Parts: sequence; C-alpha cells; structure tokens
Amino acid sequence: MFIQFSILFLLFTTPFTSLIKAKQDNTNFVRSLDLKELNLENKQEKLSHLKFYWHDIVSGNNPSSIPIVPPPLKNSTTAFGLVNMIENPLTLGPQLSSKLVGKAQGFYASTSQSEVDLIMAMNFAIIEGKYNGSTITILGRNPVSDKVREMPIIGGSGLFRFARGYAQLRTHWFSSKTNDAIVEYNIYVLHY
Repeated sequence: MFIQFSILFLLFTTPFTSLIKAKQDNTNFVRSLDLKELNLENKQEKLSHLKFYWHDIVSGNNPSSIPIVPPPLKNSTTAFGLVNMIENPLTLGPQLSSKLVGKAQGFYASTSQSEVDLIMAMNFAIIEGKYNGSTITILGRNPVSDKVREMPIIGGSGLFRFARGYAQLRTHWFSSKTNDAIVEYNIYVLHY
C-alpha cells in the first residue's frame, strides 16, 4: 500500500514541481557575465576608421538596388513610401572598377513627404584584409540632400563585436536621370 501511495504521489506532484521549476527558470533569463567568459578580459577597446565608397546602382541590366515597394503616389517628389533592397558594392575608390572591399546588404525606404529622407538598415559585410568576414551594422536616418550626413553604428559581428560609433556620408556623385549614386562613407567605430 505504501508503495502504491508513493507512486501515485509522485505521478501527481511531478507535473506541479516541473511547472514551478519552469516558472523559476523563466525569471532568470538574464545573468551578468565576466569578461573572461567572452575572451575580452585583457582586450582594449580600439577606435578604427574605415573609408570606402557605396555604389547604389538602380539602372542597367544588373542593378544592385531594386525597388520592392514602389512609391504609392506617382507624383511625389520624395518617392514617399518607396522601399529598395540593396546589395551595393563597397570600393576603395569612387570608381566602380576600384578594389572591392565589401558589400552593403539591407534596405532603405523613403520616409518623408516634404524632403528626401531615407531610413537605412544595412550590414557592411567586409570581404578584404584583417576584417574579412566581419560586419558593421548601420541603422538610421539619412537626409539625402544634406551635404554631410551622420548615421549611427549599432553593432557588428566578427572582429566588430560590440561595435558602436557613427558613419559620415557625403554624396560623391548622383545622376538625376538614372538615380544611381556614389556615396563616400567615413566610418568611426569602437570595437574590441
């Protein structure tokens, strides 16, 4: 009889103790880490400057930027509502034929009815040198008609883990006929 009671007791209480334990585990989803756990204990944060040219190619047979949502208003001077997906080349010089150092992958969208403002979300995937395989992530507002714009760096991967900083943008060239553009990016990034 004692054995039967013990078995029944275990059968009925086990789901409740599991539920209580699961509930306790859900409250402990955050924990502090020691820098040793991430191999950052003896690493100094450094500031790096990267400079390259971003080629937004909308025209031609092989565009690097394609509209995925056209602007709903056909007579809009700002293309309000437009969304473009991009995989734009990043080169050392302003010529598309200069050395390819990475690709900007992401999207931009026109977010203003009164001026050309874009919201941009991009990963700069570096394919050259020491940072090959690392990325820098940018997310922010780009008021295109300003001579110099600034956008935040919100993170990165690889050698740019824990990255933060900013990018300064200057339009190097723009064609009003094709909407193709070349933009100089100066990136100032803090990373380990």
